[in-house]
Amino acid sequence: MQISELSMLTVLAEEMNMRKASERLFVSQPALSQRLQSIEKAWGFKIFLRSQRGLTTTPAGERIIEYAKEMVFKEEKVREELSELESEVSGTLRLAVASIIGQHWLPKILKKYVNRFPHAKISLITGWSSEILKSLYEDNIHLGIIRGNPEWKGIKRHLLTDSLYLVDKEISNVDDVLSTERPFIQFKSDSTYYQEIQDWWLRRFQTSPKRTIVVDQIETCKQMALNGIGYAILPAVTLDDCDTEVYKIPLRDENDKPLVRDTWLLGYEASFKLRQVQAFLELVREETGE
Repeated sequence: MQISELSMLTVLAEEMNMRKASERLFVSQPALSQRLQSIEKAWGFKIFLRSQRGLTTTPAGERIIEYAKEMVFKEEKVREELSELESEVSGTLRLAVASIIGQHWLPKILKKYVNRFPHAKISLITGWSSEILKSLYEDNIHLGIIRGNPEWKGIKRHLLTDSLYLVDKEISNVDDVLSTERPFIQFKSDSTYYQEIQDWWLRRFQTSPKRTIVVDQIETCKQMALNGIGYAILPAVTLDDCDTEVYKIPLRDENDKPLVRDTWLLGYEASFKLRQVQAFLELVREETGE
């Protein structure tokens, strides 16, 4: 039975009068009578008995009208919820983010997101930029945040540029790495970041580091440098104001320009039309000032 027929039954039950019901429904009495007969035929039961005084509900009719009222109420409830969806941000925001960004830049934005949009959910993956690109190509996520400057044919927005620093508790001049016996602490990352550091090092020193320690996470690398085990090259996004007991020496290229690392937000145009994605992008704009 269509919702319009269910609504018609509820109006008849409220008015218990064909004329008054037809006026409320904006139909003629003969048309209303014909539709009621069709409904009763479909059910196989009389719903109303007619008399000069109006309508009387049959026992079967009481059950059918009860059902009609319940379905009309549920339909109205769903419409209300759908209306709320028009004004509220809901659904799941699916993100894949470079680990460095996920650890140091993203948390404060996600905190604002969950506080401001409590009906929305978040699905978050962190990893190397190459892994995030794969998730984007497979359309498993709405947005990816990538380090470096990847090729991308969809929407690509610049998020931030941060400088690279040599960090150590003892070394205060970049050239001192040639004479120190302290190890160069490196962290595993995708090939582009590692290659940028290698290229800079060879251009600057024309030789390899004397000693190296390789760890699996950038945070491990950072903590080892902060605790005086060796020196590391770290992006500014990982170095907060509390790291005051170490030297942070900005790296420069052969033209004396700061060595930097870019961060980009990528996605397909269809994803950017989703309300939960638009809400996240608005918070990103607030954070970056762009």
